[in-house]
Amino acid sequence: MSLQQVAQASFPRDEALHIAGLLAFTGGYLEAYAWIVHRVFANAQSANLVFLWVNAIGGEWEKALHYVPSLLAFSAGVVMACWLRWAAPLRAVRIGIVVEIVFLFVVAILHNRLPDVAGTLGISLVAAFQMVSFPRVEGWTYNSAMVTSNFRQTIEALFAAFAAGPGARAFRRPYVFGAMCIAFGTGAAAGAFATEASRAYSLAVPVTLLMVVAWLCEQDLRRAGN
Repeated sequence: MSLQQVAQASFPRDEALHIAGLLAFTGGYLEAYAWIVHRVFANAQSANLVFLWVNAIGGEWEKALHYVPSLLAFSAGVVMACWLRWAAPLRAVRIGIVVEIVFLFVVAILHNRLPDVAGTLGISLVAAFQMVSFPRVEGWTYNSAMVTSNFRQTIEALFAAFAAGPGARAFRRPYVFGAMCIAFGTGAAAGAFATEASRAYSLAVPVTLLMVVAWLCEQDLRRAGN
């Protein structure tokens, strides 16, 4: 058994690098979509909080309140995903993916009639579900919907790898987190391009990717059962 196969056997199937990469791409894509269409962040709630308080301090209450629905929807998504992990721990990952796909379908359908509600509520809820449902890659905690912590861990891991000297897996961690940063950035670029080109159909891309993730998780589970 190769070193990579040993590593893969040491963590759950839903923590595989290829699945995490697809989720990071999706996270970047949805963030770009939400900002271009709604001028609000679906994933980076810290930025929404900053804009909320900056506008509130300046007395621009209408602008400040613009960020509240996303914060509330994100909070609701975290609670729902946590409840799902508590109520159905063995099926939480698969059910979570289905929930994400369904909500993105709803956003795509309602977008022309209720653009603000569909965008700020639906996408933020999807982002929360994704963060809670997929918190790790190869055993390490990561974030598929934001890049800051992944970027920090890439730098920390590179420093540790060079400081500790050569080892069998010394550079695996910076490789994994660097790949997450690249996937997120590539997804953001693709999301910006697709949203500017055709807002009506741009959400088809993340829906398709999540369906691929669901299929990969199912295939991995079947192989593990054999």
